[in-house]
Amino acid sequence: MPDTPAAPVILGGEPGSFPRSVLAERHPAIIQQVRDAFPYDPERHRALDALLKNCTEGTIEPLPADAPDRAQWAAWGTDEYAGHSWYDVPWLWSESYFYRQLLEAIGYFRPGIWQGIDPFRPFKRAELDAPETDEELAALDALEDKSPAERGRALVHGSLWGNRADLGFRLSAAGAEQQAAVPALVADDSERLWSLLSGTLCLVADNAGRELIPDLLLIAHLLAEQRIERAVLHIKPHPYYVSDATAADVVDALHRLTRAPGAAATYGRRLWSAMADGRLAVRAHAFSCAPLPYADMPADLRAEFAAATLTIVKGDLNYRRLVGDRLWPPTTPFADVTAYFPGPVAALRTLKSDVITGLDARTETALVAAEEQRWRTGGTHALVQVRP
Repeated sequence: MPDTPAAPVILGGEPGSFPRSVLAERHPAIIQQVRDAFPYDPERHRALDALLKNCTEGTIEPLPADAPDRAQWAAWGTDEYAGHSWYDVPWLWSESYFYRQLLEAIGYFRPGIWQGIDPFRPFKRAELDAPETDEELAALDALEDKSPAERGRALVHGSLWGNRADLGFRLSAAGAEQQAAVPALVADDSERLWSLLSGTLCLVADNAGRELIPDLLLIAHLLAEQRIERAVLHIKPHPYYVSDATAADVVDALHRLTRAPGAAATYGRRLWSAMADGRLAVRAHAFSCAPLPYADMPADLRAEFAAATLTIVKGDLNYRRLVGDRLWPPTTPFADVTAYFPGPVAALRTLKSDVITGLDARTETALVAAEEQRWRTGGTHALVQVRP
């Protein structure tokens, strides 16, 4: 990955910046939400209070000496960043470490009744069980009369937009987005993506719930149409950020599909069978929860991606890890910053942070003229980028 002063690593300390708002406002709010979602005991409450004070006023502290992953996190950066302000280290690192410390505070890795209890599960289940999910699944029925190619395009857009999947299931008029002054899709390598689909597909998932379901639907379609022979779904080995998908979330999503009426249940049964016969495998590598870019991935994960015909990287956080969490000039070629990746790679991402690459100059100019820099973080724009 290029290392240039023109693309500094994003930190969290700049007043008024999006990263600072996450550290100063979103993280305290998440602590409160988690605290309110479970009947934690006084010890857990004290630990959450201490984390709140530390992440807003204090400095980064190492994990306890008996933490099972202390050595791993030391190698990932706590040896370097301990004693520094949360705002003065790379934002990707401090944001990731916050969630690890949150798991420490609620006893996720410790023997006791809270061991292994996902602190974000109530929020994930509420989204999965929401009426909007029923509406999105019902939209699958309308796709059954479409050609496989049309259905595939709609499912790619559903996966791209995540919990705005209802937008993805509407087959818009050809070229309509391209005619808009500021297109919702700021980069679109969809045709190149389709040309690379064959053999084994790795899909690096992002969020659970209504964002994971469209990913699973896309995999089911590609397997059924024999566009791919096998899929490997990469998820998180434990809770990470608020919505990131874990094994339990995959199971919840499959149950939600198989119990739904209409076409959704058919997709669910296909996925269930594909897992049983090995055409769909699920992986949870420890590096999926690392506070580092994918350029630093370990050899075994690199080998797995190298063996895939194509890897699709989903979501905003994974995009930051794929291209590096840096202030790249927006016209920096996507192929340049992903040249290190060991095989063909595609990014499907809704824009929710400052990082961006691969735009043409006219698109960037139009976005800035219409929205200043709000287009980077508002979630109203998306991209499909491919490096063969």
